[in-house]
Amino acid sequence: MIKIGLLSDTHAYWDEKYLQYFEDCDEIWHAGDFGSVEVADKLAAFRPLRGVYGNIDGQDIRKRFPQVNRFTVEGAEVLMKHIGGYPGNYDPSIRGSLLVHPPKLFISGHSHILKVKYDKTLGMLHINPGAAGMSGFHKVRTLVRFVIDNGEFKDLEVVELAG
Repeated sequence: MIKIGLLSDTHAYWDEKYLQYFEDCDEIWHAGDFGSVEVADKLAAFRPLRGVYGNIDGQDIRKRFPQVNRFTVEGAEVLMKHIGGYPGNYDPSIRGSLLVHPPKLFISGHSHILKVKYDKTLGMLHINPGAAGMSGFHKVRTLVRFVIDNGEFKDLEVVELAG
């Protein structure tokens, strides 16, 4: 069993609440648009960090994180890409990979819109944690916590950050 803290679209904004809410997490995953190396460094110093680069990220982040990250944790295959779309409207850049070899969990960011939706056609859970930073049109900053236990997703929580 592993507990994951998931966030996206920090856009170089740092909030100490990230660490507070990820205190019980085993790993932190960032779905792109870190915005700065400092945000990545602070997260990585706190817990093991996995992520992908986003469209605003510079070469410093792109050297550390891939555009697409596919990995297996606790028996669940995960695919992460910053610009990915959502069930029924996947981005063309990832649609083929999802259709040919769907993971159990697809994570994307970019839209700044929190969305958790199960794709019945592909048998895959999709999570977009919304935006944890201050830049963008979103009114509420969010992050997500969940557990992966023997290939199953459990105890998903949405955290709304004040400000």
